[in-house]
Amino acid sequence: MKCPYCRDLENRVIDSRMSKDGNVIRRRRECLSCKRRFTTHERIEEILPMVIKTNGSREPFDEKKILIGLQRACQKRPITAEDMEGVVQRIEEFLQERGERETSSSVIGEKVMQELHKLDQVAYVRFASVYRSFKDITDFMSEVKELLGTRPPDSIKNA
Repeated sequence: MKCPYCRDLENRVIDSRMSKDGNVIRRRRECLSCKRRFTTHERIEEILPMVIKTNGSREPFDEKKILIGLQRACQKRPITAEDMEGVVQRIEEFLQERGERETSSSVIGEKVMQELHKLDQVAYVRFASVYRSFKDITDFMSEVKELLGTRPPDSIKNA
């Protein structure tokens, strides 16, 4: 491991700790040349599938795209960055468990919607409105009715 300060390759591990979920090992290192300390994070290299887009093109899975979509859907909602990162992690695990070399973007989109449905209903509807490309208010209302179980909450009935 190259020292970020002096670029020397010789260093020693002072301390190692596993993350709470056991997916990452944090290592505290000391450079033998300049004596400065730095931290590294070690994780298993995961092979994720190629994503088949709706137009037929293929691209590597990119968790950043999912995170950006989640951030937009969750904007001004009481959802933490850790919650969104957890969603991304669960989607990656879902894709790895499937073990497929390719998967369609629709499978990923539906999984994101499942996760958002559990996390926050407003964020879910926001994401669904973009993902499903609602053409008009009727499409939007049918999604909201499905979300509500076709029964409006008391606050809407009394308004």
